[in-house]
Amino acid sequence: MVRTLTGRGILVTGGNSGIGKIVARACVAAGADVAICARNTVSLEAARIELQAIAQHKQRISAIAADISNPAAVSRTIAAVTTQIPNLSGLVSAAGILGPKGSLDEADLDEWIATIQVNLIGTMLMCRAVLPHFRAHGYGKIVNFSGGGATSPRPRFSAYAASKAAVVRLTENLAQELEGTGIFVNAIAPGAVNTRMLKEVLEAGPEKVGESEYRNARKQEISGGASAEKAAALCVMLLAGHSDGVTGRLISAVWDPWISLPERKEELAQSDIYTLRRIVPADRGLNWD
Repeated sequence: MVRTLTGRGILVTGGNSGIGKIVARACVAAGADVAICARNTVSLEAARIELQAIAQHKQRISAIAADISNPAAVSRTIAAVTTQIPNLSGLVSAAGILGPKGSLDEADLDEWIATIQVNLIGTMLMCRAVLPHFRAHGYGKIVNFSGGGATSPRPRFSAYAASKAAVVRLTENLAQELEGTGIFVNAIAPGAVNTRMLKEVLEAGPEKVGESEYRNARKQEISGGASAEKAAALCVMLLAGHSDGVTGRLISAVWDPWISLPERKEELAQSDIYTLRRIVPADRGLNWD
């Protein structure tokens, strides 16, 4: 991999496992100093050792145990990271949970609220906490993970879908608030990657998740799913300097021609491409006036 992140520091939430760890590995391979955070201290330390093993001389790797849904824990995390990696210039919010499965009236209420707390509130807290550091340096990159349900309904996964759609609008909002500051904010849809979330769907069974969702999960399991490495490469591109100016977008790692986006940043800035917008009759060639 071209070392496009040399001299940069990147914080990856959920970097102890799954796609978060793959993103962290890609950032290390691209030359960045990397900090990871997660709740599970055992897997967190194992991931740190793994990342340290592939790091080159003088690359700094750190791991901080934290619950990103807890404001005090998030503040402590950012304070620790900016001390250990003072060149912090990027945040990747990859931590997330699938939450309760089943229809809304059957879903466990506490689990539903906890999903919003982790996926949306946790993402918001990390963005909010890192902004003073980015503002002080006049520069920063934020990549928030969206996912299935953000752009179309995902029945029986209402908490997950609602939280991920909200992450996209949070991203768009924040990007506009930060216009002209040198801080760029984007969301990515990694695609149907085979992670622990897929296992949760399969274990829940068709009665909970629905026949169609279960059938698609089985197909995904057999096919191997989308490439987590491709999603990680998209993160690296958005964290690198050549993509400065690309902001406020939801980009699909699987379907969008994201490699060329840095060359289209001016055209992109003047459009609503890769954003969440309401469809009106005229958009479909209809006149309902």
